Amino acid sequence: MAWWRRRRGQRAPGSGSDLSAARAHLAEFVSTRRGVEAYVEPATNITATTVVLIAHDGEWTRRALPSRPVAFEVARGLDVPVYDVNLTGYPARMREWTARQRRPKAR
Repeated sequence: MAWWRRRRGQRAPGSGSDLSAARAHLAEFVSTRRGVEAYVEPATNITATTVVLIAHDGEWTRRALPSRPVAFEVARGLDVPVYDVNLTGYPARMREWTARQRRPKAR
C-alpha cells in the first residue's frame, strides 16, 4: 500500500542523526533535573519504541529510538534507573505533573 511507504528522504524514527539528537536531548534532560528515571515503551503499529524520562517532580520528556535493545542501552548509558513500562506502569507523579500543566493559570 503506497500510503504506508516513507516519502523519499524521510528517516525512520531514531535512525542516524535522529539517534544522536535523541541521545543529546535525553542527556540534557538528565543533567538539568534530579531524580530522573527512564521508562521504555514498546513499539506499536503507530509509534516507534520510546524512552520516557521522568524527573522527581513528574516533569517528563519522550524520544523515539530504533529498537527496544537500543532504548535500554541509551537509558543505561544515562546512568539512571531503567524500567519496562509494561511491567511497572507510569509513576503517579507523571500523571500529576501533566494534570497541573493542563490547568488554567490563575491570574
